[in-house]
Amino acid sequence: MATKTIPRVKGDFLLGNLRQYKANPFQALCNWQRDYGDLVSFRLATRQLYLFSHPQLVEQALVKQSHNFVKMYNPEKPKGLSLILGQGLLTSQSDLWRRQRRLMQPVFQRANLTSMLPQMVTAGNNLLHRWQQLGNGAQVNLADEMMQLALEVITQTMFSTSVLDKIGEIASALDTGLKYAAKTISNPLTPPLFIPTPANRAFKQATGVLDDIIYSMINQRRSQSSNRRDLLSMLLNVRDDAGNPMSDQQIRDEVITIFTAGHETTANVLTWTLYLLARHPEVLAKLKTELHDQLQGNIPDAKALQQLVYTRAVLSEAMRIRPPAGILIRKISQDTEIDGYAFKADSLAIFSIYNIHHHPDFWQQPEQFDPERFLTAEKRKFAYIPFGTGERVCIGNHFALLESQLLLSMIVQHYDVELLNTDEVEIEMAVTVRPKGGIPVRLKRR
Repeated sequence: MATKTIPRVKGDFLLGNLRQYKANPFQALCNWQRDYGDLVSFRLATRQLYLFSHPQLVEQALVKQSHNFVKMYNPEKPKGLSLILGQGLLTSQSDLWRRQRRLMQPVFQRANLTSMLPQMVTAGNNLLHRWQQLGNGAQVNLADEMMQLALEVITQTMFSTSVLDKIGEIASALDTGLKYAAKTISNPLTPPLFIPTPANRAFKQATGVLDDIIYSMINQRRSQSSNRRDLLSMLLNVRDDAGNPMSDQQIRDEVITIFTAGHETTANVLTWTLYLLARHPEVLAKLKTELHDQLQGNIPDAKALQQLVYTRAVLSEAMRIRPPAGILIRKISQDTEIDGYAFKADSLAIFSIYNIHHHPDFWQQPEQFDPERFLTAEKRKFAYIPFGTGERVCIGNHFALLESQLLLSMIVQHYDVELLNTDEVEIEMAVTVRPKGGIPVRLKRR
């Protein structure tokens, strides 16, 4: 029997906590953990939500009760990311999710990932070449640069194509789409899509742009007879037990899922890592020493990447301080209880990865950027979940780590980035944790 009461955030009679949350979702979730504790109940107008900010609660809900804490996909009334991603791997559930995960897993196995290193290197070299042409001391927005780099990597490795000529359209469409998707969760009063409000029209236009790009990639590949071993070929060639191919809609949903999730998160990881290194010269100096000793100015291959222990620790710590995704959202499928607390069916559970990664009971001086903490063999199950946890852990986690490590080592060997503004960069959270307005820097060639 549930015996404990979940603390409730004080709010308005009608709208609950909608005003605070809409103003700044990221800050609201941080403040509520600080003021009310690791489990908090809040209300956005008619919608009941619970905020989870403790590793043990994460384990209970996402591992031991994953059947009660499910993805909120409803084909009749899509909300959140499923508005953009449809029934892709990130949003689908039950049998469809299991089947798709099983089909796509081989592409993300380590042996196959190392075969993608050459395309990652090419994308990294293209970036360095472009920076060189800008001239020493050039000023760029680091977030935009990393977005372009990660987009090039994901389209070259997974779809064997390049979308650099459409980079502006894609970035703008994704930005519109992700912000709108987040708004449908945070504000239940968002008008349904069939009402032609300016926001709804902008969202439809953005998804139209993305669909055009994705479907033209699919159609182009269909018209070629290629024996490529990338994700797109696999999705096109796969047959179910009855011999039927995957529908175009399902292929589109999987492609846009990998496309979106696979570059947005890595771009943020690289942006925040370079930002944190620029603010911590002593960590940067240690990193440069390792890269110099191990690589002697060369580009690392798969074996050399294994030796870059400190580089990996730097990335791990950057993903702790600024996790690629700030929250996980689940729907509670039936009345349940955890640790004596009762949870109502059809409510939403928000798991704050950011709060967990900064929890003082699990991290000494949590605000301190200290890669050394990842050089010990300390067990941190559920206190460190940059890629989620449970059976739905991110399928691309090894891909993202390999890519981030390679590209970081290439950039740091050739360039220093100097921050043009020394103030702490503000965090903006749709689903991912981004620097608000990007990060203006000056490039200094080493």
